[in-house]
Amino acid sequence: MAWVWPVARAAGKRVSVPMLTGKHAPASARPGMRTFAVKSSGANESASGLSGKRVSTPALGRRNASLPAHTRKRASAARSPGRGASAVGLAGSVLVSLGAFGAGATPRHDPVLSGTVLSAVRFGHGRLLATAVVYLGIFLLISAWVRLGHSARAGQVNARKIVRTTWMWCVPLLCAPPLFSTDLYTYLAQGVVAHAGFDPYTRVAADFPGPITDNTAGDWLRIPSPYGPLQILIVKSVLSVTGDNVILGALLTRLAMTAGLALMFVAVPILCRRLGARAECALWLATANPLTVLCVVSGGHNDLLMIGLLSAGAALVITTLPGLGFVLVALAAAVKAPAAVALPFLWWEWARRRSGGRISVRGYGFTFVAAVSVVVATIGLCSVVAGVGLGWIRALSGNSMLKPWLSASTSAGKIVGVLTDDSAEAVAVSRIAGCVALVVVVAWLWWRSRAGGAGVVRGAAAALFATVVLAPVALPWYFTWPLVLGSAAAWPVSRVAVAAAASAWLVVSTHPDGKSLLPPWGFGVLAVASIVVGVLTMHGKFARPGDAGGGRVVASTFEGSSLPINGFSCHSCESACRSGCGAQGS
Repeated sequence: MAWVWPVARAAGKRVSVPMLTGKHAPASARPGMRTFAVKSSGANESASGLSGKRVSTPALGRRNASLPAHTRKRASAARSPGRGASAVGLAGSVLVSLGAFGAGATPRHDPVLSGTVLSAVRFGHGRLLATAVVYLGIFLLISAWVRLGHSARAGQVNARKIVRTTWMWCVPLLCAPPLFSTDLYTYLAQGVVAHAGFDPYTRVAADFPGPITDNTAGDWLRIPSPYGPLQILIVKSVLSVTGDNVILGALLTRLAMTAGLALMFVAVPILCRRLGARAECALWLATANPLTVLCVVSGGHNDLLMIGLLSAGAALVITTLPGLGFVLVALAAAVKAPAAVALPFLWWEWARRRSGGRISVRGYGFTFVAAVSVVVATIGLCSVVAGVGLGWIRALSGNSMLKPWLSASTSAGKIVGVLTDDSAEAVAVSRIAGCVALVVVVAWLWWRSRAGGAGVVRGAAAALFATVVLAPVALPWYFTWPLVLGSAAAWPVSRVAVAAAASAWLVVSTHPDGKSLLPPWGFGVLAVASIVVGVLTMHGKFARPGDAGGGRVVASTFEGSSLPINGFSCHSCESACRSGCGAQGS
């Protein structure tokens, strides 16, 4: 027996009809059959031949009980596409959350498990078992994500389904210790300085010993905070409620950061309508991505709030309210400075709208003054409310003591240092060269975006990617900065496969406790596994009929249109796409 899932689209509507074929097909289409009328406008005939006709399928209720068990199971999956992927991902998320209590970035003095028999999961064989549970959960979550991507590509799940699934995967992680990073404790330690009435941009957490600063990584104890005033205000407010309770403080801080995820759920579909991508595919790539779920959400990184505000601001700038959009992007920069990279790009769109699409010195000058005023006023207000100054700008270079291999400039310096026996000098010179190259690349991208429109969002995404790669410091979750804006553009499937493989690789490039790198053999295994993820993303081997868009899935296209329904491109505006809205086929 074969299952076919024909999809008919006409006049912005879709009717999906599961049909039985082969030896199980009934001899007559009339007795015990349900019929569905497929509406169609005369202009567009469905390539599957379903338009304007009546298609008969067997009732999937009581009369289906006589079918074999595996047939009934497939019929149930066909009625709820993506349900299996969501459930598998949830199981993986729960396993990761349970394993995090032993293998994650747990606090040193944990009142929950300390002194109980369960504390054995943090030492010796118990810790090894917890680590194995974490990696098993990661495998399930990544495989479910790939399968869900095929459902999105085949048009079997919508944006709401992706949003619900992402929340489903995130909730267990929000109740567990952070993974792959100890930054959440660093935020609280820097908040201790501000809560005590001192400037976190001149004083360091090491001067304030206590239960919170005890959990902070050594290097971050001795450098001022490099984060903006809004970030300081958030952790300062959290500590005013939780006091010295490390666990409650970490939970509330991470919950505050998830506001960025909610903003992304709203902003990404708006950006997709302007840039030509499908909302469900963009949300799958940006928000349901294991890199976002396991690193950014679980780790409680302020990057989540930054990219949420940035995407919401960009959506407002390219639609109706550029002034309010600049306020949101300024707030994003007040959380973490890299968001400011997008401001010059978005200014092009504001200036173009103000000038009516013409090059006007008066219009461009007015919007420049307005944009600068909005940004200065927003960041200034945040600084006043937080009770801090602008020292965070000077403190941005504080994390330069980190030398991560993900930064191209830092890695190049390390390689040269091995050859010259002067690693420190080589890294310093290489970082300077990287910064110069970054300025040149961003300036070039900015000038190319001067026409405004959707190009400013693409340019901003490319500039953020260049910032991650060429800046002196790059960490795995930094790659979510360009991914959120870039996902709103139509991507060829081959590029999506590369992004999926890279995401899987970045997720587990560090140990779950965030304090150590994988051994050399671990990177080899990880490289092979990431390539497998990329291949499966492109070819759909994780897919199952009725669940993930693979197997025998058949998707129709409009007659006379090159727009594929089952590709990572726009299918919500046929007429606009025919006139060149920027969508690309897969």
